[in-house]
Amino acid sequence: MTIGSRPAPFGRRAATVTARETYGAYVVLRCHDPGGPQPRAGQFYMLAAAERWGGGEAERPFLPRAFSVLRALERDLHFLLEDVGPGTSRLTELAPGEDLLLVGPLGNGFTGPREGRTPLLVGGGVGVAPLAIWQDQLGRAARALLGFRDRVHADGAALLHDPTIATDDGSVGYHGLVTDLLGEELDVRADQIEVYACGPPAMLEAVRAMCAERAVPGQLALESGMACGFGACFGCVVPTVHGYIRLCLEGPVLDAQVLPTAAIVGAGH
Repeated sequence: MTIGSRPAPFGRRAATVTARETYGAYVVLRCHDPGGPQPRAGQFYMLAAAERWGGGEAERPFLPRAFSVLRALERDLHFLLEDVGPGTSRLTELAPGEDLLLVGPLGNGFTGPREGRTPLLVGGGVGVAPLAIWQDQLGRAARALLGFRDRVHADGAALLHDPTIATDDGSVGYHGLVTDLLGEELDVRADQIEVYACGPPAMLEAVRAMCAERAVPGQLALESGMACGFGACFGCVVPTVHGYIRLCLEGPVLDAQVLPTAAIVGAGH
């Protein structure tokens, strides 16, 4: 896997955690990675804690977890995490001074909008992560529509500049789905927009369908269970209109037009 002209290191390397921040239900870990290439928006890393990375003494270690990079500032990497199980629980409790083992950056990221179109970022939950670094690269003028479950999760919206927010329970911003907001935008500016989206499978499928109906180009960052990140385990295979691909190699960012419904629904975890 190459990033520009510089290859991503194949082996794991240690990156020291420099800060741990909370945004409602989410934790942002910052780590110093002096030896790795600069990531592109939409790429991911395989993460593991350097110590106590397993189910207990003498038990097998957890598999590393795949996370999109949230932000990259000089040699500091930021990752957005939510405690949803034993592995993510261990990662979210890491403190400054502890080591994070990482592999990456991996996969293919976002590409710039087609001529004559402006980017519109659409995210849900922890799926806002790759959109933050993408907004950093595009500039703050790139608009973002973000959807969350409730107020405590909506605190994650602070990671992007001036987003429009929707919550399922109406506690913050628009009461409803972020795809409702997208629909309003597409009804007015379908010929001017290119959509960039990351979030849960149901949201991504709705974005895919809305873009297809209006002939709007879109790039979707998918999630899938990954054990290696290099294409060796075939754990992240998804169907496209051109055949099956390994999401960690050909993705995780794919053009919306190449994805049938089953690809998005089946890839989520």
